[in-house]
Amino acid sequence: MGYPDQRFDVNLSILFTELPLLERPAAAAAAGFTAVELWWPWIETPTPPQAELDALKKALDDAGTQLVGLNFYAGQLPGPDRGALSVPGAESDRFRANIEVAADFAASVGCTALNALYGNRVEGADPQVQDALALENLVLAARAADRVGAILLVETLNKPESPLYPLVGAPAAIEVVDKVNAATGLGNAKFLLDLYHLSMNGEDLSQVIKAYAAKTGHVQIADNPGRGAPGTGSLPLERLLDELKDAGYAGWVGLEYKPGDRPSAESFDWLPASARAAG
Repeated sequence: MGYPDQRFDVNLSILFTELPLLERPAAAAAAGFTAVELWWPWIETPTPPQAELDALKKALDDAGTQLVGLNFYAGQLPGPDRGALSVPGAESDRFRANIEVAADFAASVGCTALNALYGNRVEGADPQVQDALALENLVLAARAADRVGAILLVETLNKPESPLYPLVGAPAAIEVVDKVNAATGLGNAKFLLDLYHLSMNGEDLSQVIKAYAAKTGHVQIADNPGRGAPGTGSLPLERLLDELKDAGYAGWVGLEYKPGDRPSAESFDWLPASARAAG
């Protein structure tokens, strides 16, 4: 058990950001990792030119890295936005325009998990209207994911850092997952369990794992406080990942932490080099 017993991937939207996007897969590979994940890389557009999608696929392939998680278009992230799918008007339209683009790109690189960030509450918009729109868009996203053999992920964030995001407790995200699965009958909507966000919410992490491991499709970690590498805060991450494994979770664990003021490649000293390549 312990860290060497996990399947880790590196989030290239928070680590190696000192490098241009197309150089990050090779940097992750040089650090010993064979699996990576990404937020939607083109924050300005849900429909980038095919040449840019092809260039990213080539960078992943040339590095020998497997993309195991990809966000749908989520607005300005990093930045003020936390997704687009529940935001009425232009942002919802952008999300819809992105669905097939993201699904097709995922299929082209063998990525089988697509994360749909819910989006913030909007001043003047009825929360019930936003939630109805969200369900509509999540159903479309789940069907597109299913078409390419992927799961759809729904993520809980944390209230201190994302005060306008409505899914700030594990039960809130699970409720959405269940609604999407009920609407589609596909069963491919899953919970993205992020131990950092849940800890920032003050949730009982062991209890969340026990209750929801069976509905979890992806896990992300960072230590708390600080959102740094494991060992920089006080979360018992190694124990919690063991609890997830004991509860039946056998999927990926995304490293979604900030490297601090050192180069990303130097932030992995907590993980033996022999445990970085995913078997």
